[in-house]
Amino acid sequence: MGFRLPGIFVHAKKNKVPSKSLDVPKGYFAVYVGEGEKKRFVIPVSYLNQPSFQDLLTQAEDEFGYDHPMGAITIPCSENTFLDLTSSFGV
Repeated sequence: MGFRLPGIFVHAKKNKVPSKSLDVPKGYFAVYVGEGEKKRFVIPVSYLNQPSFQDLLTQAEDEFGYDHPMGAITIPCSENTFLDLTSSFGV
């Protein structure tokens, strides 16, 4: 189950088992976002070029290192902050 924002796929997951990489279309990658319960987003790789997204990745590295138990990169910010930030990218 999920809904789609421009350039972002949002998946409402009922279990904590990481999805297989087959769920991620070519040119996209999965991240988990949230301060408590994490929500999975499938986002375009073009976001990697955005300086503000690179700042989020640096925060993720500082907080989690390279160990991401959810199976994808975990972004340490609120879902609203993430959506506000990524909506400005204009994919």
